[in-house]
Amino acid sequence: MERDPVLILGGSGQAGAGAAAVLRRWHPTLPLTIAARDVDRAQRVADELGNATAVAGDVGRSDLGLPAGHRCSAVVAALWDDHLHGLRHAQRHAVPYLSISSGLIDIAPEVVAGVQRPATSPILVASHYCAGVGVLVALHLAREFGRVDAIRVGAVLDEQDVGGPAALADLERLLAATSAGLQRRDGVFTWVGGPEVQGEVRSVDGTVLAAQSIAILDVPSLALATGARGVRFDFAVGESAGRRGGGQPSVEIRIDIDGVDPAGAPLHTAHHLVHAEGQRPLTALGIALGVERLLGMRGEAVPPGIHMPESLIDPAYAVERLTEIGASVVDARAGALPG
Repeated sequence: MERDPVLILGGSGQAGAGAAAVLRRWHPTLPLTIAARDVDRAQRVADELGNATAVAGDVGRSDLGLPAGHRCSAVVAALWDDHLHGLRHAQRHAVPYLSISSGLIDIAPEVVAGVQRPATSPILVASHYCAGVGVLVALHLAREFGRVDAIRVGAVLDEQDVGGPAALADLERLLAATSAGLQRRDGVFTWVGGPEVQGEVRSVDGTVLAAQSIAILDVPSLALATGARGVRFDFAVGESAGRRGGGQPSVEIRIDIDGVDPAGAPLHTAHHLVHAEGQRPLTALGIALGVERLLGMRGEAVPPGIHMPESLIDPAYAVERLTEIGASVVDARAGALPG
């Protein structure tokens, strides 16, 4: 049976175009619709992909600016769906929806929309760092623990790798929404401010960067998936190890886990997830993993309702796919440079 195309809103941007390219490699016959305000740019992306069409799309319009009678098998908001027109479009047509830009602060409208119409669409809220790939890697690493007590994640975004205009606007909006960080402390989700927000991230080459504890979905996702009573996420913007080494900006996510092994002995692990080409490949992969799962192209059919990446995607499979795109998960104690 021929499948309707996946509609990618913001499909000519870095995240949308990158996800489309990954989906094309995995599923050559999957039709795609690249929607963007600049239809010429969307057409160039569609031409490079093959088996794809380009349309003028506008998330500010209730009809998304789509041609009359346009059909789709899923809606991907690769930019901020600020009016929720993309979500409503998915619900009207009872197809899956995936978003990556709402952040922890702005997901409430998505959750409410899903609760009000619980039988219409599977909604994958993937507004985590890099669309949830860091969470999936952390959960993969946590599998060697008998009990997880604490998780500390530190991300380094190179200042030259913030993405296009939409991505930059998202970053500024999310950081301006609150100066407080969300942490889990002794089992309690706690808002922290002042000096408690300050932190640091040790880069893969040993350099220590000043960071800030932020409010991000990765914190509740990791806390509730593992039972860890302590979780925090520190975010640093600065020069990455890749650029310090003379290459292009790289992306780095450090993951420290404390707990006990299956025999009850204390256990601490520290790893870096790195990619020499920056954050775009990781975000694109996170979107593609979500679309593949929502469409039932891997695993059983996804029921309507609210979902998170960790509730749908096997962490081991995510790590396998990460390796395929050139990412590495390295022991932080051994040290390694991306590339």
